[in-house]
Amino acid sequence: MKTTAIIVAAGKSERLPGAVPKQFQPVAGRPVLAHTLRKFDLCPDVTDILLVVAEEYLPYASEAVVDRFEIKKVARIITGGESRFESVYKGLMSLDKNSEIVLVHDGVRPMVSPELISNGISACVHCDAVVTALPASDTVKRVEGDYVLATLDRNRLYLAQTPQVFRYQLLIDAYSKAADEQIHYTDDAAVIEAAGCKVKIIRGDENNIKITTPRDLDLMRYLLTVEEENADAGD
Repeated sequence: MKTTAIIVAAGKSERLPGAVPKQFQPVAGRPVLAHTLRKFDLCPDVTDILLVVAEEYLPYASEAVVDRFEIKKVARIITGGESRFESVYKGLMSLDKNSEIVLVHDGVRPMVSPELISNGISACVHCDAVVTALPASDTVKRVEGDYVLATLDRNRLYLAQTPQVFRYQLLIDAYSKAADEQIHYTDDAAVIEAAGCKVKIIRGDENNIKITTPRDLDLMRYLLTVEEENADAGD
């Protein structure tokens, strides 16, 4: 079964300052993106990787990330769009039409585990559309103009993560429909939902953080240390 991971790393990193976007900032000797790609490289259920980056970072992503850190499963690197929706859509349009399952993952979620990736793929074999997510642990308020309109039932609320995993044909059809209607979504599952398809939730991982602020980089460093200690203990 041909299973391709689209790693979206074309963002401009407006909320995390630095000389380069957050996906290229170094942590523990390698860029955040290299940590992310390595997890997919290690997952035996992933056939290949399509990497999507901004045009000005194409050479850097190829030479300083993929080649330098020997990421073997990256088959292609393409230029992204102005939005996440456009970047994913360009990735889908670039895939081999023989693709069966597609994972979409944020390039700035470097602590995803190969096990979580495999769990999503296994679930997709039976359900066609799968999202990793965690139950909301805090009370969630719906607000307008600084005033609470309602308190939502957190027992029915989940915080979506990536990877999100789909049957290729289902996802490309849903994205094409949204593009034709000029409706852009920030979440891949939302595109599927808008097309009238069901999406299954599987449990995500608290360590599968998205790098957004400097504090997230500090947490990533800590998690990498724990990961390394656990690996040493298992030897």
